[in-house]
Amino acid sequence: MRSHFGNNLKIEVSGESHGESVSAKVTGVPAGYKIDGEKLKAFMKRRQGGNLPFTTPRKEEDLPEFVTGVDENGVTTGEPLTAVIYNRNVRSGDYAGFADTPRPSHAEYTAQMRYGKDIDLRGGGHFSARLTAPLCAVGGILKQMLESKGIYIGSHLYSVGGVLDTPYSLTDVDRNALDASLKGRSLPVISDEAAEMMTAELAAAAKESDSLGGVVECAVIGMPAGYGDPLYDGVENCLAGAMFGLGGVRGIEFGTGFAASAMRGSQHNDPFCIKDGKVMTETNHHGGVIGGITSGMPIVFRVAFKPTASIGIEQKTVSLSEMKETVIKIGGRHDPCIAIRALPCVEALTAIVLADLMLAKTPTFFENESLIASQPAKKLL
Repeated sequence: MRSHFGNNLKIEVSGESHGESVSAKVTGVPAGYKIDGEKLKAFMKRRQGGNLPFTTPRKEEDLPEFVTGVDENGVTTGEPLTAVIYNRNVRSGDYAGFADTPRPSHAEYTAQMRYGKDIDLRGGGHFSARLTAPLCAVGGILKQMLESKGIYIGSHLYSVGGVLDTPYSLTDVDRNALDASLKGRSLPVISDEAAEMMTAELAAAAKESDSLGGVVECAVIGMPAGYGDPLYDGVENCLAGAMFGLGGVRGIEFGTGFAASAMRGSQHNDPFCIKDGKVMTETNHHGGVIGGITSGMPIVFRVAFKPTASIGIEQKTVSLSEMKETVIKIGGRHDPCIAIRALPCVEALTAIVLADLMLAKTPTFFENESLIASQPAKKLL
């Protein structure tokens, strides 16, 4: 089974959570970029959760092996960039029986209806968040390439349950704001108070063997105006399509988002102005995208994740073999809030989508540039 998306950059993701490996291949990555291996390693570690509380004890090194597209010096060759990550710390026994008694809000039932009963569903199979690991590897490289052109992507945990973090400014978000969630707090947030309150909410849910939903807010600065397309290949469309490839995503909003539905046009419209010799808008309710095309303002959007579906509370389900109702209680290793570790996944997909859109308008956008690496990517192996 494979999943793919993209136009000028074509991304294909393969593998299963408890199979031999998971991989991602990107066709169309320009040649001549030296990958900063240490920077990529730090980015990958964020997906693992690091020392963050309330993250699964399944520990994998998540060190990608670049089998094509990168030479011995860690420089992209122009060939398809293929990152393979081998699965080591698997416990398939934790998932025995779920093919017959599907877990509520998991894909065991729908997957079998689509692909048949022989599909590999161990650990969630191809539907697992494990597939985001190689995506972060290739997306992390494209994030570095965008940074070489002055385009920066960052995110923070906007909410957990009913607790809100400090939101990004829609007009004045800068590098310091983008890096604020990386300052070593207990959770990847901007506000110390929010970190404390979220931790308390998570602890209460975990104590009751339950889970919480959350929202990730992502911002992009330095993105020039004029990229994207109207209607079905617009910036919002492409980002939304990519984000819904992450397990557990339930919604996405740009700028003011759904709150715009309660506003008047005189409140929501963003007046144009000239600032530092550039056309800008005084406000940014549109979130950096108008008519599917970037406006030059910060791109700001939020991605909502459902509560982790695997909870330790007894739940109703059915036995598919006996066609009878029954109950299950899920054990194993599960995060009480999947949004906590989703930040680098959202950033990686954002980098992939934006790089793809930039190549659509300017095929030579990334040419004749190079990244300064402190350590070649090959040393991640």
